[in-house]
Amino acid sequence: MTEPAGAGVATPRAFLRVGGITLARHQLGLVQAMDCQRIICLAREVTPDLIALQHEAEKAGARFHVAQGPRALAALITANHDLLALTEGLLVDQQQVIALLEPGHAVLVQPVEAGVVAGFERIDLNHATAGAFRIPGRLVDRLLELPPDCDALSALTRIALQAGVSMQEVPAAAREGARWRLIRDETEAHDAESGWLRLHMGERRSQTPVILLSRFSLTTLGPSLLHGGSASKVAMVATLATMLLALGAGWFGFPAVGFLFCALGAVLRESAAILRRIERNSLGLPPPSVPFEDVVGGLFDIILVLLVMWNVEVLPGEGIVSRAFAPLMLIFLVRLVPRMFDRAWAPWIEDRLVLALVLAVAALVGLLLGAVQLFAVLIALAGLIFPGGKSRLT
Repeated sequence: MTEPAGAGVATPRAFLRVGGITLARHQLGLVQAMDCQRIICLAREVTPDLIALQHEAEKAGARFHVAQGPRALAALITANHDLLALTEGLLVDQQQVIALLEPGHAVLVQPVEAGVVAGFERIDLNHATAGAFRIPGRLVDRLLELPPDCDALSALTRIALQAGVSMQEVPAAAREGARWRLIRDETEAHDAESGWLRLHMGERRSQTPVILLSRFSLTTLGPSLLHGGSASKVAMVATLATMLLALGAGWFGFPAVGFLFCALGAVLRESAAILRRIERNSLGLPPPSVPFEDVVGGLFDIILVLLVMWNVEVLPGEGIVSRAFAPLMLIFLVRLVPRMFDRAWAPWIEDRLVLALVLAVAALVGLLLGAVQLFAVLIALAGLIFPGGKSRLT
């Protein structure tokens, strides 16, 4: 864990950062997802970075050890243990590793041509290592027969293969881009970052404007925010601040400005959700019971309703219920129709950036209430005219 990331470089390879998180912390998230109960780091000395990693492991309920060599490693593992090992600097998609190693013992390999070029060790004529394996703990005792300065992971790879542990080739699709990388220096960490961000942004069935803009902004600014250590929190605060500005503009009679702040808030909300998902996936954390984007989405819709109510003409004797009816029906339809119809246009209806911009234009030309009513009718008609409900098998 403490080998330098190049000649004259003080930073160890394991503590290079990708997506604002050290490679060691990425790996800790993986072994936690595999339900490892004891974490052992091979390192020559205990450093502040290792101590911080220890605190993270112990916070999750695992025991943490630092082994200074193969003999110390062998002393910590018994015959009834399973050993999951990750090579230093390995950055992988957690789900890919779990799918390959959860079924049982295996040494992960890849074609030698691709593996050696990527920095992995060659093990025979046709194969290179893939940087990870799961083997029976009884095999670790064989390290005691080797010189004390041997490479423990390299030696264990060969011991496992000689003992009959099967090779498991990592599929080519699992090794594409940033899914499976060996990071050896700062340059490689930087090169892997944009691909790692795109990998964890998630797939959406329709690329609506709010999705495109949020992903463009994250591709541009995401690495800098993540390296700051609080990317999602910054985006969340910015989202809430923008929503407050929208409320203030609407209250003082500037509905178009309020809707434009809402449009900006929609992009920030989606960006915050993606950043939070990247952070949680990288750390191996489970999804929250109540996602931030769902809470903010509800507040966002309330603000849209208030902006309309505050800035339409009040008729004599008209109460709050009457004034809120049209914008509430619009929001209900915007939320309901995309859930009921599996159509390519459905995500565009729930795109709050599009909705806020349409309402901003309507407010500028003085047709806000008419636009709300027309938009609600058009969404309802779309649901009636273009059937295509989602399957509800029972």
